[in-house]
Amino acid sequence: MPGWCCRCPLPAHCRNYSDTETEGAIFNSLVQYFGDNLGQKVKAMPLVEETSLFEDSSVTLPVVVIGNGPSGICLSYMLSGYRPYLSPEAIHPNTILHSKLEEARHLSIVDQDLEYLSEGLEGRSSNPVAVLFDTLLHPDADCGQDLPSVLRWEMEQHQCIPHLVLGKGPPGGAWHNMEGSMLTISFGNWMELPGLKFKDWASSKRRNLTGDRVMPEEVARYYKHYVKVMGLQKNFRENTYITSVSRLYRDQGDGDGQDSGVSAQQLQIEKAQLTRRNWEVRGYQRVAHGSHVPFCVFAENVALATGTLDSPARLEVEGEDLPFVFHSMPEFGAAVNKGKLRGRVDPVLIVGSGLTAADAVLCAYNNNIPVIHVFRRRVTDPSLIFKQLPKKLYPEYHKVYQMMCTRSCSADAALSPEYSSFPEHRVLAFKPDMRCVLQSASGLKRMFRLSAAAVLIGSHPNLSFLKEQGCYLGHNSSQPITCKGNPVEIDAYTYECVKEAHLFALGPLVGDNFVRFLKGGALGITHCLATRQKKKQHLFVERGGGDGIA
Repeated sequence: MPGWCCRCPLPAHCRNYSDTETEGAIFNSLVQYFGDNLGQKVKAMPLVEETSLFEDSSVTLPVVVIGNGPSGICLSYMLSGYRPYLSPEAIHPNTILHSKLEEARHLSIVDQDLEYLSEGLEGRSSNPVAVLFDTLLHPDADCGQDLPSVLRWEMEQHQCIPHLVLGKGPPGGAWHNMEGSMLTISFGNWMELPGLKFKDWASSKRRNLTGDRVMPEEVARYYKHYVKVMGLQKNFRENTYITSVSRLYRDQGDGDGQDSGVSAQQLQIEKAQLTRRNWEVRGYQRVAHGSHVPFCVFAENVALATGTLDSPARLEVEGEDLPFVFHSMPEFGAAVNKGKLRGRVDPVLIVGSGLTAADAVLCAYNNNIPVIHVFRRRVTDPSLIFKQLPKKLYPEYHKVYQMMCTRSCSADAALSPEYSSFPEHRVLAFKPDMRCVLQSASGLKRMFRLSAAAVLIGSHPNLSFLKEQGCYLGHNSSQPITCKGNPVEIDAYTYECVKEAHLFALGPLVGDNFVRFLKGGALGITHCLATRQKKKQHLFVERGGGDGIA
């Protein structure tokens, strides 16, 4: 099977291809871009085995980003050399923060002390840099203000850190797969990325925005256009699937000691080059006619920007794999849109108390499909998402919450022809004859016949390419990584994984599920890598280095 293999310096070792429009084109574009940026001469590639590892490669890709959603896009934007500065005319409403910004107005935010700037700020993210960057981009947003950003952006080519962004689909990630009939929870301007206002993009496309919230398909188009207009395409590779991300060796300071497979002399040579092949990233790219092209890339740093929508959470009950049980909103929405559930006498069962479950309730309700809504929490639970949403801005979700509160079904009551709520209940089993068994908190069981079921209780990221499915990176290493319950444990200001050096994470993986906050991860990572790059360059000059990358 043909494959491309990136071992920097890129020209040194790779396969030759006969099909220049598929496999060859993939690699040639990489060679041209990274060869130019790393200052290496490009020459012909000898044919090699895909599994071969080369010990004489002296340079690796500085960064490989896994995931091409808004997290990966924003990180690519900043790694490409775009730098935020305080605008000359800007006055931040937070006077303390503004005075700090004035102290180093001549420096980009990337080059400043993020811990110092973040001190004392409060917001809806647990990550201080996310709160900092959000208040710079959207001052007083949580107070209902729509103030302009206090930042201006400059392109500084010399600040560029060569990188590669790998994603399964087009830039935008999971936004391309979301149910198109629902509005986003966030305002359109909160979905935008630095340097391109969402409203300006919509106006240029002659799209009429009738409200502050928009549909996911609009957001997906915006992200795809953003990559193009910002000149980031050369960093992105679509249709790529990661199968393995593994460490090649570890410093003693990395926690696990030195790999026995690497000799002391080889390790010394690596360190002398000031750039280390810390990571080996393997996977495949889908090309024409469904064929797979395997690849292997060495990287000094890896950034995880996968999001958390890959693997829907499951109830782990009997019959959950039966064909009438769905686990995602797109699946359920497709069944409704195709008319498969209309005219059915039996209701649909919707499990969950979050916004995705509410979307499913609205989808069924608006199509005159009766609903049984089951969730484990009390309707008075203060952590329910509905209690955090203003009624005027989110009337449809408050309609669902009102039904959850007022149409609960008692032990002996018959089902409502439109909607019936079952708080503090759980599903015990699904039966092949399209029945389900529910159990209340008191232990009372009831059985209902269904036309379909949608289990919408959250999702987990797919980190199968990491050891232990990535669980070891979380705050609780015995549990899967989740956005709320067990995010990846990171340094608060660099976003580097606490338990794995040179591995970074941002976005939903670290608890930032909203686009407005995940941008802080891009700032933290860029700040960290830029700082380390300057230290390496200084050391490189001290040692009398010549060609190559520091």
